[in-house]
Amino acid sequence: MTSLPPDSPQISNQYRADHVGSLLRPAELLEARRTHLPADQLRALEDRHIERVLAKQKEIGLGIFTDGELRRSNFMSDFTDAVEGFDLGDAVPRNWDEAPKTAPQKPATVSSITGIVNARLKQRQPLTGHELPYLRQHAPGPIKMTLPSATQFPAISFKYGVTDAVYRDPFALLEAITAIMTEDLKILAGSGVSYLQIDAPRYSYFLDSKWCKWMRTELRVDTDAMLTASLRADNACFAAARQPGVTLAIHLCRGNNRSHWYAEGGYEAIAERLFHELAVDRFLLEYDDERSGSFEPLKLVPKGKTVVLGLVSSKRAELERKQDLLRRIDEAARLLPLEQLALSPQCGFASTMEGNALTEADQWAKLQLVVETAREVWGS
Repeated sequence: MTSLPPDSPQISNQYRADHVGSLLRPAELLEARRTHLPADQLRALEDRHIERVLAKQKEIGLGIFTDGELRRSNFMSDFTDAVEGFDLGDAVPRNWDEAPKTAPQKPATVSSITGIVNARLKQRQPLTGHELPYLRQHAPGPIKMTLPSATQFPAISFKYGVTDAVYRDPFALLEAITAIMTEDLKILAGSGVSYLQIDAPRYSYFLDSKWCKWMRTELRVDTDAMLTASLRADNACFAAARQPGVTLAIHLCRGNNRSHWYAEGGYEAIAERLFHELAVDRFLLEYDDERSGSFEPLKLVPKGKTVVLGLVSSKRAELERKQDLLRRIDEAARLLPLEQLALSPQCGFASTMEGNALTEADQWAKLQLVVETAREVWGS
């Protein structure tokens, strides 16, 4: 196994054992939301469970801390809760084309966790304003905050006959959402956060021929133009958040709603533009199964940028073998220097509050495996 010298200056600040952010919600919290527990009681319950998951992250040896997104109904609800203009009862119908046999009940549509923009967007509160104060007070180490990419919304919140009455096309909606996010990120980056991660599932559309066709025919956009607009939008957000001492990252996903997925294909189609044009420090990439393709695109990652290999599945309960992870890290290191690599699960454990098809014990065992493997490869 390739290894770094023990005195490597890269080790101390690279978060070699990383995690995407969301954690499984306990049944007690799900029930409280289902029964509409009064807001003050719900907040107290959230606080108690966030304190518990922070302590558990410290116990297993993680060096970066999230609240597990336990206050959110899904990974992007910090945005839809904070911004007026979404009809949460409407959606763009798109069927899940595939799902693992072990997955729970198949959801009707990909877009069931968001809504349609039906009015001019207006921000009414900070995107993570209800999350950060508690984390700043209770996190036992550096804080990671996660936010949805502005690119998430044109594909799932733009509906012809509704949205085009207020925003002429998906590009105009993207511009409006980007403007809101950049202003919020300027403040967030100066608020004591060590790590900001943008979650960007919609780049996977460019990897999969069926979704490229859908963008052309249903979203009515040129895919090259949309890729350029997406990179520009995310870079505007990263530029707003760029401050000394703040790590900036983007996570690419092929679907993670209750252990389901919607896209497949390797990174080749967009790798050169993605790796070279996005002004980030870290790329969190899915590499947990054959749908993600090979490590070959890693050859295109420039110096100074880290790839976090998502080798551990957050969709399946079965625990990976450390020797398999070590072998795959070694394979990746033949294409990208080891000092530019790190390790994580392939996605969060609960992109929606219902969570994936595994238990909390499974979740912590997988995160513990990430930590132990990272220590063996890169040191403490």
